[in-house]
Amino acid sequence: MKKLTSFAVNYPVTVLMAIMGILLLGVISYQKLGIDLFPDLTSPRIFVEIKSGERPPEEMEKMFIEKIEAVAIRQNGVMEVSSISRTGSAQVTVEYAWNKDMDEAFLDLQKALTSFSQNTLIDALTITQLDPNTQPVVIVGLSHETITDMNELRKVATNYIRNELVRLEGIADVELSGVEENEVRIDTDPYKLESFNITVDQLSQKIQAYNKSISGGTITETGLQYVVKGVSLLQQKEDFEKLIIGYASPVAGSTTAEKSATYLRDVASVSFSNKEPVNIVRINGVRCLALSIYKETRYNTVKAVEDIQKALVSITKALPGYKFTMVTNQGTFIRTAIDEVQNTMIIGVILAILILFIFLRKIGTTLIVSLAIPISIIATFNLMYFNHLSLNIMTLGGLALGAGMLVDNAIVVMENIFRNHELGMSAKEAAIVGTAEVGGAITSSTLTSIVVFLPIVYIHGASGELFKDQAWTVAFSHFSSLFVAIFLIPMLYHQFFKKKGMQAPKGAKFAGYGNFISRLLPHRWLITIISLVLMGLSFLLVPYIGSEFMPKSDSKEFTINVKMTEGTSLQRTSSAIGSLEKMVKELLGDEVQSVYSRIGPSTGTTTSATAVYEGENTAQVKVILKPEGKYAASQVTAAIARWYAENPQFQVTFTQDETALQSILGTQDAPVVVEVRGADLDVIKKITKQVEASVKDIPGLYNIQTNMEGGYPEINVQVDRFRAGSYSLAVTDIVSQVTAKLKGENAGQMDKEGELRDITIYVPKIGVAALGDMIIKNGTSVIRLYEVAKLEQTVAPTEIYRRNQTRIGKVMAELDKNKALDKVIADVQAKIAPIILPADYSIKVAGEEQKRQESMSNLRFALLLSIVLVYMVMASQFESLIHPLIVMLTIPFAIVGTILLFFILGQTFNMMALIGIIMLGGIAVNDSIILIDRINQLRMTGMEKRLAISLGSQQRLRPILMTSIITIIALLPLTFGFGASTSLRSPMAYAVIGGMVTSTLLTLLVIPCVYDLMTSNKPIKKDE
Repeated sequence: MKKLTSFAVNYPVTVLMAIMGILLLGVISYQKLGIDLFPDLTSPRIFVEIKSGERPPEEMEKMFIEKIEAVAIRQNGVMEVSSISRTGSAQVTVEYAWNKDMDEAFLDLQKALTSFSQNTLIDALTITQLDPNTQPVVIVGLSHETITDMNELRKVATNYIRNELVRLEGIADVELSGVEENEVRIDTDPYKLESFNITVDQLSQKIQAYNKSISGGTITETGLQYVVKGVSLLQQKEDFEKLIIGYASPVAGSTTAEKSATYLRDVASVSFSNKEPVNIVRINGVRCLALSIYKETRYNTVKAVEDIQKALVSITKALPGYKFTMVTNQGTFIRTAIDEVQNTMIIGVILAILILFIFLRKIGTTLIVSLAIPISIIATFNLMYFNHLSLNIMTLGGLALGAGMLVDNAIVVMENIFRNHELGMSAKEAAIVGTAEVGGAITSSTLTSIVVFLPIVYIHGASGELFKDQAWTVAFSHFSSLFVAIFLIPMLYHQFFKKKGMQAPKGAKFAGYGNFISRLLPHRWLITIISLVLMGLSFLLVPYIGSEFMPKSDSKEFTINVKMTEGTSLQRTSSAIGSLEKMVKELLGDEVQSVYSRIGPSTGTTTSATAVYEGENTAQVKVILKPEGKYAASQVTAAIARWYAENPQFQVTFTQDETALQSILGTQDAPVVVEVRGADLDVIKKITKQVEASVKDIPGLYNIQTNMEGGYPEINVQVDRFRAGSYSLAVTDIVSQVTAKLKGENAGQMDKEGELRDITIYVPKIGVAALGDMIIKNGTSVIRLYEVAKLEQTVAPTEIYRRNQTRIGKVMAELDKNKALDKVIADVQAKIAPIILPADYSIKVAGEEQKRQESMSNLRFALLLSIVLVYMVMASQFESLIHPLIVMLTIPFAIVGTILLFFILGQTFNMMALIGIIMLGGIAVNDSIILIDRINQLRMTGMEKRLAISLGSQQRLRPILMTSIITIIALLPLTFGFGASTSLRSPMAYAVIGGMVTSTLLTLLVIPCVYDLMTSNKPIKKDE
């Protein structure tokens, strides 16, 4: 170590150039780093969606889902297979281990399901991989001052705006919602069709036959070649009306009378009008189009959004009268979150420098030590760039958490140089000797701070993936700070003080501490026992603290997911959502910034986990509150939930936006989920209702719902085969005629104004009672439907949920923000315990609780492994097996502080807090390492043990206090602020702050006593 320090002092220009080179490359790397909210996580889930006509859920399950599940669960690396079957559609979710290569998994599953994609009974089979980044980065509303026709807006959006946006770098797709398309509508009169003896199918064939453009070969004359075309395209309304669709005799039953032509206008009316929309979009109650803009994976979100905003400004200038309304903007949220972390980091750094100045009382020395922070952080950007990390709230949070610790090494070195200078050494000698004396200790303490993160890299699962980037960042910055402490600090100190020919600057003194330790050592047993008792008592508080999976964050945006009774039409859902919008406006008044509603299913290719279950009876209402408003999302959602609790027609769930983390980590359900497993749907429904009744009075739970609510109303047409056979009718004949009369038919397309428009034949809608009177034809004979079939009204199960090839019923509930998840889960388990279950049926608490237990056990393993690794690092530093055990005592003492702080503040333990405790394992031991290292150095000079303890403690008091206070002060800003990033950061900061306070106090009082107890009085021999 002495040689390295001598090199730094003797070759200042070389060291300066190396530092400048690192800084230059760091600045360039920083500019090239991507900016995102979270690290680049690939959620290990694949969705298989199938659509098959209007098949009831049980048929979907039997025919397709059971077989797909059996194939999926045999795939390599699959952890869980779950599915939901609905009328006409189903979705299978295949969840893999986090360490699985998802591209390989996707291809393997695709190959395994090839036979299903060739199944003619399946209308569509899509396999999609959920990428958490496939949230639109921007949702923007498009409206016009005077144009209210959604088809006209669609033309502009599709032909101009979409093309302009997709051309931008990094933009993957622009999806339109709320659009309407124009069509040729042919409304038939069933009575007239019947009188002219024409079916809908014949009508469709006639229109298609007349609406053709056919190439008829070529003619060659005088060396010229002519292409012969037969053009018979329908272009005007009159062209349709004048179509001859048949001939009929004017005299009924006459075979000799001359037949007259039947025109289309005789049996139907023709019009150009807009189709029924697939979905309806409103912003603040006004109908408009929505453009959902998606970015390419790994592209810088903030840059993408800035480019979109610039493009929208220029498009607005090019299209007067058109207005864009920004609904959501991920870029702004990310920029705010990132800026907030940066600001807290800067405040922490400034506070750290102020504390340094108070201790060192000299601008020069304070400046030298302070340089460690910016140099270490900028150097870290190099390593981040080459390791393909992005600037996100986890990596920046790592830098902010470590900002105070970055000066630790520099402080210890500076303080020791300072002390040697005070003792009369020259500036050069003090710089070399002072750094060499503590070089081993700071290398060891840096390694302990880094080594605690190694187990995190080994953890497979959500917690491991999320914290890997943070672990790398902290490790990089600590390495950088060690480099600065060993090379830059001694060099700068020598340069600052070599020519001044003066005494070393006087710092803050803490005289008397050594004498206090001398008086304390005779009572070492008492001190040790008291501290162990206090430690034991504080661990008894753990059951009262409570724990949860992720910290709850309160944002200013939330989405209300509304589901009305199955079978509700789009228009009826739209009017119900209109009243919800008004209610939100009345409830919140001026607090609301905007309300964005999308009624009906989503359009496009989004890989949302819920897209397949959206229908005309569903809607999403996104409420954005004003940032400076007094209400938080959780207060508003609780109020709305209470309003709708009594209304059985509405099923309302809430998702807080900006917690994209939840969709990544796989907790999209409500926080509390109880699953009932079994085979028979009726039995599952009965037990589910019992569970719902049991948990509804538990304090802290609201908006309790089950997935066994009323299903889709159906009419079963049960064909009597004997009667149908007597009329020479096959079942397929009856079904095809019923379908044509209920659905109408597509009759091709026509070209109008440069766009292809559908030609659709409509039949009048009939009531349930009129279905039995429907006419079924067989040649010339006419039969009523009730003569050959029995009609029965039933309700199909809404959805059939399955997990790992077993049917499940779910009871879901929202959780009060102020209640700890594990406490509420304990109440839930106590309430459902008395329920008597039939054989082969079980009840299990799932959802967030499952993830909480998983992450807690993972992180406990990481904590234990990190403690073992810290011990190993220290054992090699001290070349002793006893001394590291003394140092290790600081870890339980540090955890005591964390427990007390969480108990006092009413915080709960969660994934973030546990990561803080793991970090603490590496940080808390640093003070003890410095202390014991100095005591050992003094004993090597032949000093008596107790004198070495008191003198070593006196000499190391100032650096211990400085490093601890600066670490704590630099972390304080992380505990303040608002938004998702604060709720993620603050538990980590609280864990470290609480632990540092107690570990510092106990290091200064208990460690000298324990050292005296556990070491022999023999002098330590200096290792040659």
